[in-house]
Amino acid sequence: MEKIISGKNIAVNEEGYLTDFSQWNKEIGEALAKEANITLTPRHWEVLAYLQESHKNEIPLSIRKVGKSGVVDIKEFYELFPQGPLKTATKIAGIPKPVSCI
Repeated sequence: MEKIISGKNIAVNEEGYLTDFSQWNKEIGEALAKEANITLTPRHWEVLAYLQESHKNEIPLSIRKVGKSGVVDIKEFYELFPQGPLKTATKIAGIPKPVSCI
């Protein structure tokens, strides 16, 4: 399945998560954030970079793990990504939805 994001055909699954991380770039991230009504700040980018790094290292993600990462605490994570922080942040980061998310 494909979706046009930022003028490019991007491979996504039925929930809108990218299925090919190599297609992700900051422009795509910005467009996905806009869809979620989020304006990305440098703080958002720090969290997104952490999520992408964890994904590359095959570290399973959960809200608790992100909260203990030292990158962002749970309260701030919810402030940055108010509507389901882990689901929203991983979608913007271009990585698969974590197994811990419903």
